[in-house]
Amino acid sequence: MSLLFETIRLQEGVFTNLEYHNFRLNNSRKDLFAAHEPIKLEQVLQVPKGCETGIFKCRVIYGSAIESIQFELYQKKQVESLKLVEDNSITYDYKFSDRTPLLELFSLRAGCDEILIVKNGFITDTSFSNIIFSDGKNWVTPATPLLRGTIRESLLKSNIIKAAKISAAGIRNFESARLINAMLPFGSGNDIPVRNINF
Repeated sequence: MSLLFETIRLQEGVFTNLEYHNFRLNNSRKDLFAAHEPIKLEQVLQVPKGCETGIFKCRVIYGSAIESIQFELYQKKQVESLKLVEDNSITYDYKFSDRTPLLELFSLRAGCDEILIVKNGFITDTSFSNIIFSDGKNWVTPATPLLRGTIRESLLKSNIIKAAKISAAGIRNFESARLINAMLPFGSGNDIPVRNINF
């Protein structure tokens, strides 16, 4: 079985959203490795020298226990266009290090910056993030994600976004989309006009 990973945003020397990373990490360990003793990331993670200022990507590789912790300076991926790709069999319920199925779909982006995966007629995720859509007033995230991301879960809990089933054709009911993940919290992503989503 592939190891799993958590990507955690380290901003100005502070690890963000650890409550949700702890929850997912420990649930995954329990489900896949029968590891019932919880890990508390706040007791494990330390800010390395040179990472006290700026934004860094902290990558925690784990199975039943933590295997390694890596840090790298964060460089935001610019995404201005999306290509719809369909795969009715793909699953990514856990954040596995082996992302081969997602990378194979990414290769079908046909000149776009990123893909948007459709499964059984409904919008799920991009190859590396959850997605939210705006109608100009409200933000909605697909109720059918491949992976329940930590930022997505925190935004749902705080009622900043709502979840609803969104069909491929239903995208046209919105004005724009925004990618969200641990490194792209709600206010940090650029908005992608729906016209830049290619069917």
